[in-house]
Amino acid sequence: MISDYFKLALKNLRKRRLRSWLTIIGIIISIATIFVLISLSLGLEKAVQEQFRLLGTDKIFIQPKGQAGGPGTASSVSLTKKDVDVIEKIQGIKKVTFWTAGNAKIEHNKKIKFVPIIGIDLDTSDLFTETGAYEAQEGRLLKKGDFKNIMIGSRYKNDFLGRPIKIGDTIFINAAPFKVKGILKPIGNPTDDSLIYMPLEDFRPLFDIPERVDTIIAQIESGKDINEISSSIEKKLINSRSLDKDNTDFIILTPEELLESFGSVLIIITAFLAGIAGISLLVGATGIANTMYTSVLERTKEIGVMKAIGAKNSNILIIFLIESGLIGLLGSVVGILLGMLIGKSIEYYAVEYLDTTLLQFSFPSYLIIGCLLFGFLIGTISGSLPSYRASKLKPVDALRYE
Repeated sequence: MISDYFKLALKNLRKRRLRSWLTIIGIIISIATIFVLISLSLGLEKAVQEQFRLLGTDKIFIQPKGQAGGPGTASSVSLTKKDVDVIEKIQGIKKVTFWTAGNAKIEHNKKIKFVPIIGIDLDTSDLFTETGAYEAQEGRLLKKGDFKNIMIGSRYKNDFLGRPIKIGDTIFINAAPFKVKGILKPIGNPTDDSLIYMPLEDFRPLFDIPERVDTIIAQIESGKDINEISSSIEKKLINSRSLDKDNTDFIILTPEELLESFGSVLIIITAFLAGIAGISLLVGATGIANTMYTSVLERTKEIGVMKAIGAKNSNILIIFLIESGLIGLLGSVVGILLGMLIGKSIEYYAVEYLDTTLLQFSFPSYLIIGCLLFGFLIGTISGSLPSYRASKLKPVDALRYE
């Protein structure tokens, strides 16, 4: 019996092919929009979680307040090597590293760029390397004893500086020559992949920054409570910097807090994107309702004939509900396929032309199944009122309808 309902519904949709497809296009656009936006949100969340997985759960980050533009930008306060020394003495701290950033003019083969330069402490560079998950694609990472040597991001392998940079090439930074010792594997975004890293001993005189520290990274000992160590760092820095608890000039972040902050941002982005997609879906649902109302009017006499030969109200209702549901389901199938194509195309464009792997799309099975069910449900709901109206038509009035 159910199969007969579906056969009849499909026959009616084929009979009104043009109108059916015009309605289905509305659902296709709606579902494709929802699918792309949600898969983008899931992909971003996955990328962020992967970054934090590489980061580890045993590190604490300390930065001065007021760096609205990020490390290396102007701030009314700053951390210093003295703060690093204070943190190193705290019980439960395994190792501490730090870095300082500055913007510089770089030149190679008469090509000039202005990029951020990171000065790192080579005595503790292994912790810095571990934190950023840095790996050398060519050459090697900087090590203790390096002087006037640098390692550069992956963008320099392309034509970022006019022509590809190779190991052993010389780059002038603020007019001072530095030899390239290593080229890093891509991190995933253009800003990070265009950074240059140099020994802190070279960095400080070059930028005339004798004391400032932009970020301190503290690694805790295995088995220690990261929140307790974080509280200890806060107390020690408050005392050493002659501050009070309500008026600190630094911030302390744990991986959990960073992930929570990113998670909150992603939730807001997802909600915003879902709202935009919802408007699109409302348009598609209205199209289904309009098509089904028109179908009821066109088939009034047909409904009268079905009722005259014994069809019940429930039979008429089911036939029309299945029709509207199939419109939603078919639109969902095509919409999902279109969404996948759009997502993969954007992903490919981001990698090839924007040099970033952070713009990812995720297509979990629950998202695909959810969109299919959602489309069918929206179609059914949109067609419920026209279907109910069709089922309530009186046979005599339906047969006399012109």
